[in-house]
Amino acid sequence: MKKLTTLISAALLSSTMSVSAHAQDTLAIVVSTLNNPFFVTMKDGAESKAKELGYNLIVLDSQNDPSKELSNVEDLTVRGVKAILINPTDSDAVSNAIRMANRANIPVLTLDRGASRGDVVSHIASDNVAGGEMAGKFIMERVGEKAKVIQLEGIAGTSAARERGEGFMKAVKSGNMDLLASQPADFDRTKGLNVMENLLAANSDVQAVFAQNDEMALGALRAIQASGKDITIVGFDGTDDGIAAVNRGLLSATIAQQPDMIGSLGVETADKVLKGQTVEKNIPVPLKVITK
Repeated sequence: MKKLTTLISAALLSSTMSVSAHAQDTLAIVVSTLNNPFFVTMKDGAESKAKELGYNLIVLDSQNDPSKELSNVEDLTVRGVKAILINPTDSDAVSNAIRMANRANIPVLTLDRGASRGDVVSHIASDNVAGGEMAGKFIMERVGEKAKVIQLEGIAGTSAARERGEGFMKAVKSGNMDLLASQPADFDRTKGLNVMENLLAANSDVQAVFAQNDEMALGALRAIQASGKDITIVGFDGTDDGIAAVNRGLLSATIAQQPDMIGSLGVETADKVLKGQTVEKNIPVPLKVITK
């Protein structure tokens, strides 16, 4: 009987140690939405690196809802993850979620979009300002100075939308381009189509469109094709669909990010943080213009 009790105790201890060890090896990534190929690729990059480094990775989808995002982070603090990678739905709204993780002493890293407040150990993203400027300069070279342009903006309140717009406006001013309109389409393909249809009706002389992501660019493309107009379209992100459209001559260019690298670097940086190593506050990921 004593031997049996000892065996049971040993088994329970082993089980407890196993659960504890598993918890120590768990990271999490909270993605703004998995209904967007860019963020799916980012998630894939994080999963690949986590597997390589021996971590279990929890993936949660915020469905572009800040309240869902907050709930996701609250769940993770209870589950005892060792670090959280978060791609914010909104740079301001995410601050509450980050502060919650801060109170639980869980390191937070932001991916692609930054946070306005809260303690973030590292931000991994492309230089969105530079990318927006690259898009504007491409349009100026393709269409010429004083080109009549339209901008489709991403989700208001996100750092990506703000910074890409800032960079694009630099190029608009330096190239004396005429910005006919600039309206949000929330990084969404269907909204890109609907907004572009309305803008085309009001701005028949438009020569070029800059969409702050490929999804909106592909939506705008459908509206432009239906109108029969010949308009230069530049997207942003370098998604598979975006690059395929460039190769077919449907989009003029896309400013390519490397979402898989953003996800991968996020996990790699979290690993360094957990090992007590010093990491950069901002880690840039290179951009490039992709044309046919």
